[in-house]
Amino acid sequence: MLEEEIGGRLAAQRLTLAVAESCTGGLLGHRITSASGSSAYFVGGVIAYANDVKVRELGVPADALAKDGAVSEPVARHMAEGVRERLRADIGIGITGVAGPEGGTESKPVGLVFVAVAGPKGAVAGRFQFGGDRAAVKTAASEAALEMLTQYLQQ
Repeated sequence: MLEEEIGGRLAAQRLTLAVAESCTGGLLGHRITSASGSSAYFVGGVIAYANDVKVRELGVPADALAKDGAVSEPVARHMAEGVRERLRADIGIGITGVAGPEGGTESKPVGLVFVAVAGPKGAVAGRFQFGGDRAAVKTAASEAALEMLTQYLQQ
């Protein structure tokens, strides 16, 4: 199970993790805490669905939301960096996207997700386009975040 592998890597490297989730609504945090012993490395998360929560709780600049929109790489990066700083974790993950079935546009269709991982080695971000219904998009987004974290920890 990917969650257990990540937990082993975080524990071995003595790193802590925090998550900032929008479109996944807490699914990533749920998956991470499904691994036994996760309290040793997982400090918590923020479900920042509304833009004002992204600004107030995560420090996402309002001008980034106005310029790029909530579903964007810059906002995912700000979310990852903000949750890392505010929850005092070594690594932060930010996820934002359009889970659907409504809410998509031509430039930001349903299934578009941005994931960012920020930590002591800097930050990385990815853009993904997932298919399927709302549950499938949420699951695929959480899986992509776990895979990105795995790659980050292997660097």
